[in-house]
Amino acid sequence: MKSSKQKAVHTAYLSIFGNALLALVKGIAGLFGNSYALIADAIESTTDVFSSALVLFGLKYATKPADDNHPYGHGRAEPLVTFAVVGFLVISATIIAYVSIQHILTPHKIPEKYTLLVLGTIVIIKELFYRFVSKKSKETNSTSLEADAWHHRSDAITSLMAFIGISIAIYMGKGYESADDWAALLASGFIIYNAYLIFRPALGEIMDEHLYDDLVLKIRDIAKNVKGVIDTEKCHVRKTGLVYHVDLHLTVDGKITVAEGHQIAHRLKNELKHLLPEISDVLIHVEPDQ
Repeated sequence: MKSSKQKAVHTAYLSIFGNALLALVKGIAGLFGNSYALIADAIESTTDVFSSALVLFGLKYATKPADDNHPYGHGRAEPLVTFAVVGFLVISATIIAYVSIQHILTPHKIPEKYTLLVLGTIVIIKELFYRFVSKKSKETNSTSLEADAWHHRSDAITSLMAFIGISIAIYMGKGYESADDWAALLASGFIIYNAYLIFRPALGEIMDEHLYDDLVLKIRDIAKNVKGVIDTEKCHVRKTGLVYHVDLHLTVDGKITVAEGHQIAHRLKNELKHLLPEISDVLIHVEPDQ
């Protein structure tokens, strides 16, 4: 069975290969098919290649084991990489918007009909990529993979807008040559919005924002079934890369010895790490029952 790191890295490699291939197809089809929307789409896919490579680097670095200088590991590198991916999205949207406006102001031919077939295929492929990468991001708890997934979704949206614009240009005829450029300009707005959706949870991770109520409930439920545990109080969870660190206050019988309380805490820690492998470490503070 593959580890979370192996799954995440394998998914990042697939993203790089897929983006590179689609960028080439879009560029060629746009150049020979007179579609500036397709060319703009190819530009975005080219930046996707670099952002996916950045995600791959971030995943490999973030999953390095803890050392003396990084006792909590290197997981914070992952949301930092996510910020960089968001930067690529913003740059992509800016380039697409600029190129679209330039082409709107420049008379050009109506795109070829076969560009619709290319775009329709790309929309389907990119949406499948989004679903696959998004699923893997949830399986591995990877913020940067989720950002990469949204990159695929934004690409699908851009291609869909181009499909609609080119359809209007082809079937409405003369006077609508720039419809695909307007579609690309509209798509750049969607990309900016997606960039915000990616940025927000990564910022929360960096700031140790509490976003893990479901995990806290699982921790409390597991604790109830550990012998010697009376109750749990504070439970703080922080995410670092693909794993979580937990600070937990545990209530035990106040009449037992320190050694017995220590043993109960270790039993709970071992049980949590066994049943919830996404947890890297648990720091338990033992409280006496009042």
